Amino acid sequence: MNPAANGEHRLDKRAVRRAFEQAVERYDEVAVLQREVGSRLLERLDYVRLTPEVVLDVGAGTGVATAALARQYPKGRVLALDLAPAMLRRARRRRPWFRKMDFIAGDAEHLPLADASCDLVFSNVAVQWCNDLARALTEFRRVLRPGGLLMFTTFGLDTLHELRQCWSRADGFSHVSAFPDMHDIGDSVLRAGFADPVMDTERFTLTYPDVRTLMRELKAIGAHNATAGRPRGLTGRQRLQAVADAYEHFRRDGVLPATYEVVYGHGWVPHTTRPGEVVVPLSEFGGLG
Repeated sequence: MNPAANGEHRLDKRAVRRAFEQAVERYDEVAVLQREVGSRLLERLDYVRLTPEVVLDVGAGTGVATAALARQYPKGRVLALDLAPAMLRRARRRRPWFRKMDFIAGDAEHLPLADASCDLVFSNVAVQWCNDLARALTEFRRVLRPGGLLMFTTFGLDTLHELRQCWSRADGFSHVSAFPDMHDIGDSVLRAGFADPVMDTERFTLTYPDVRTLMRELKAIGAHNATAGRPRGLTGRQRLQAVADAYEHFRRDGVLPATYEVVYGHGWVPHTTRPGEVVVPLSEFGGLG
């Protein structure tokens, strides 16, 4: 389960949706990390032998990856799903001229799709906005056909640890979402019914002149504080200054770092031939067949 599901770290989905609705105008300008990670996840599909009839992009945002998936699988039907309708309206503008695509407003924890209706579920840095990661993974498994593939990224435990630590010194409220450990994510993928999940991590460090610039960028990509334990009033100057002062401890070479631990994961839906027997063909793993 995502740590966000517990207590003060539980996410207010209405606040999450509202934040991304408000962020749509500047999202493409500032979502540099999200684009880079999405590009690297797409590259991994080059090594997979799969010709999907239906591709689902969960957390499609403004449709950068959705358009790339449409180009990569020109014979497939591509579905873009996002919690924020404004993001989908922007994604619709990016649709390749040669493709008809479907845009669906929905929640990863309650996919509005039929069982066994997709061949590939692709999700780039989206499932961290789920309160129950296990529920989302079970939904991905439900909508995938036998032999289908899940490819996803999310943020791991160490993400924004500098900011979390500094806020903890300033007050007793939750200001930064909780992120799970990679091994716990892998266990959840396995429990959801995926065969031989593969997980790995990559660290990125973005740098900023000051902590206020970091906070403004997080707000600009829709990463507002949407936890249940967030302070409901305005954050006073004194507390903001306390955070800024604490963050100075991390300054190196004239800039402040913000760490992102990106977790990559994939898993196949097994082919079941007899009760208790599971077979995943080697031909589905590039270079092994």
